Amino acid sequence: MLVVESLETAYGVSQVLFGVSLRLDAGQVVTLLGRNGMGKTTTVRSIMGIVRPKAGEVRFLGRPIHGLPSYRVAQTGIGLVPEGRQVFPNLTVRENLVATAAKRGGNGDPWTLQTVLDLFPHLAGRQRVLGGALSGGEQQMLAIGRALMTNPRLLILDEATEGLAPLVRAEIWRCLGHLKERGQSILVIDKDVATLTRIADRHYILEKGQIVWSGTSAELRARADIQHRYLGV
Repeated sequence: MLVVESLETAYGVSQVLFGVSLRLDAGQVVTLLGRNGMGKTTTVRSIMGIVRPKAGEVRFLGRPIHGLPSYRVAQTGIGLVPEGRQVFPNLTVRENLVATAAKRGGNGDPWTLQTVLDLFPHLAGRQRVLGGALSGGEQQMLAIGRALMTNPRLLILDEATEGLAPLVRAEIWRCLGHLKERGQSILVIDKDVATLTRIADRHYILEKGQIVWSGTSAELRARADIQHRYLGV
């Protein structure tokens, strides 16, 4: 579904990615792991067309997308839950959700306002509340729901649970588990390795803009040395 090959991205003269390659097949949950500042968000921004790579390729469903502007990338069927959530602060919960409604992925069981509210019951009672007045956890639920309303073939979550309370994190992981059961393809960035190895199919670890390790959840759980070397504080 998604193939990233030899991606190199720079901000001006400062190069951040050095030949990043990864792939994600339909129905898989794949993670991008690494300490802060290693290039995870830049990889996502490069996939989404927010920044243009200086070299390499990004293919989605067999089609090159690395030269497309970000809105065209979104139209191909990729939904992004960005770092920092970035909900529309002056729109209500309901308005945030219906503003992005689309049927981009050809989903036979499409997401609707009601099914998103069923996924996040807490938002159902907050439909008239402005996005800017929500808690961080509520905003993250809204950001995920907003992305799902585009009915994406691929959902990307950048820092899925960063800064959230434990109960809210558990709710987000429950949501992602449900999405996996539905066959949703997901690329997720987060630091909760223990939880990620329970739901993800494959992991890629970034260090200084390069993929330094990749493997299955079973392989990552068995490699305490890899976790300590590249993911420990």
